[in-house]
Amino acid sequence: MDWNTFFFSIWPYISLTIFLVVTIYRSILRPFTISSQSSQLLENKRLYWGSISFHYGIVLVLVGHLIALVIPKSVVLWNAAPLRLYLLEITGLGLGLWAVAGLLILVFRRVAVRRVQVVTTPMDAVVLVVLLVSAISGVLVATLYRFGSYWFTGVFSPYLLSLATFSPRIDLVAPLPWLIKLHVINNFVLAAIFPFSRLVHIFTYPIGYLIRPWQIVLWNRKIKAQKIN
Repeated sequence: MDWNTFFFSIWPYISLTIFLVVTIYRSILRPFTISSQSSQLLENKRLYWGSISFHYGIVLVLVGHLIALVIPKSVVLWNAAPLRLYLLEITGLGLGLWAVAGLLILVFRRVAVRRVQVVTTPMDAVVLVVLLVSAISGVLVATLYRFGSYWFTGVFSPYLLSLATFSPRIDLVAPLPWLIKLHVINNFVLAAIFPFSRLVHIFTYPIGYLIRPWQIVLWNRKIKAQKIN
């Protein structure tokens, strides 16, 4: 068994199984361990700019990937005109750079701000590194192997579909450059560590708040004795 077989035929199923099993386990049996553990009160300015840039950039890039995966023909039709192809590629690259900039701000914040550094766990550091590799490799792929929106529909759309039908077509990804392979493998690594991190809070839904009984909150404070003049 060569490494292409492992990373593109076996590893995707391992990572996705870990993702599903651990996420469901934490959601049902350990719901109170799911939290974003926000550090906003410790430092807000860098968090705001880093979080806004990273989240908006990465979400829009993922939406583009999802469209190319679910309805690849729409992307092919859009790219039929060179101007639209260039517009899509430039927009995707810009969003990727925006996400990388935001992620770098978040990494710098974790390293430079002492109060944030104290509450940073080893898993936080691992997630940031994996996200950084994913974002930077994605930008490099978009720069060095241009027109990804065009060849993605002919390579990765059928490859991911073959994974869904449990008949992985390694022949589609084996000839690809190592940088593209790194980007794909790293994303499966991210899926595997996802449920062990604070990122898992993305899949929580506050449905319980709609059916739980009312809570009475009492505010106790000490009243200072007034000086009598």
